[in-house]
Amino acid sequence: MNRNILDKEKEYGLVLEGGGAKGAYQIGVWKALLEHQIKIKAVAGASVGALNGALICMQDVHKAISLWKNISYSKVMDIDDTIMEKVMELELKEVPTARVLSFLFKTIQDRGFDVTPLKKLIEDTIDEDKIRNGDIEFWLTTNNLSDRKVEKLSAKDIPEGQMKDYLLASAYFPAFRLEKLNGKYYLDGGTTNNVPIDLLIDQGYKDIIVIRIFGPGLEKRTKIPEDVTVYTIEPSIHLGNVLDFNTKKSYRNLKAGYFDGLRFIKGLIGSIYYIEDNMTENQCLNALLEQTEAVKEELCMEYKDIQIECFYRGLLEVILPSIASQLKLDKRWNYKDLYVAMLEVAAKSLRVKKYETYTITSLRQEIIRKYNKKGMGEEAKEELGQLEQLILMLILGQSKNPPLLTV
Repeated sequence: MNRNILDKEKEYGLVLEGGGAKGAYQIGVWKALLEHQIKIKAVAGASVGALNGALICMQDVHKAISLWKNISYSKVMDIDDTIMEKVMELELKEVPTARVLSFLFKTIQDRGFDVTPLKKLIEDTIDEDKIRNGDIEFWLTTNNLSDRKVEKLSAKDIPEGQMKDYLLASAYFPAFRLEKLNGKYYLDGGTTNNVPIDLLIDQGYKDIIVIRIFGPGLEKRTKIPEDVTVYTIEPSIHLGNVLDFNTKKSYRNLKAGYFDGLRFIKGLIGSIYYIEDNMTENQCLNALLEQTEAVKEELCMEYKDIQIECFYRGLLEVILPSIASQLKLDKRWNYKDLYVAMLEVAAKSLRVKKYETYTITSLRQEIIRKYNKKGMGEEAKEELGQLEQLILMLILGQSKNPPLLTV
């Protein structure tokens, strides 16, 4: 059954990895943490993790979500959204070649993307006073090229009025055009320490949440003391390219972060869907046995070695282990693991909405509802593999060409 992983009574340090456009995911996770009253006492970030960390320290989740929901290429770099979108999607044939070549040549000639829009975005969004005077301690890391050293800075270390400059310094991705900040050159903090967990360990934090987005950069090896507990939340989907500031993808990554956060906080099960654990293994097995009752004869026809007289032995010893093997479940799988995995395959086959919270029971009900609405004609069946068709038959508890089902 579900159990909460994080303790509402504790105060946590939060580490935000660098990863450019993937950063929307982190704000989605933060929303889930907020909704479940998880206390954040300190944030340390590199690159986009530093920018998101500043937003978290401002404690304005609506502003942070709005920023990422409305992000675009032209709000980060001085470029044409249409051309950049096609370049990122590798659909160059849809864009006049001359425009694309001119765009790429100019970028190379200018030694990187002009990030004047990012400067404006930081200027318009970041409130330095809120960060300095808030209840959350803030740390960032950046690579000081001029002095040839890695800088680990808290809000207190940054001179008054220069917070926005240092946020930009931490986010100076190698593809961006370098410009001096306060007389020095800086490079993305992720180039030397993309997951700066050491910043919070050095400050004595014992419970640390790390939000991974797997951006490019150097992951510094950090020894975790025995009295420090690290909780890692990471994406269940591929978040895209670090420069893919696409509005739709950013919104999807926000949702993925929110639901992956819920999965971690509430101990939800499932690898594709987000499922509350409301059934025991025995209940899951009984559900499978009940659902297969109506399709015994059809299954015996597909599995020639299984006789109707000893069907349930064949189901338990042959059919279900075969499905578990094809689904590549862990060798120690149990009937709940199998039932949930089968539900997810059936739900995906019928395109059941992913970003919702289900129980094991309600997910099957939604599968039935979707089946009744969509049906499964011969053309639709042909789109599915034999395994998917078999699983659908077992989950629905109906043979071929069945009538509508009762939820």
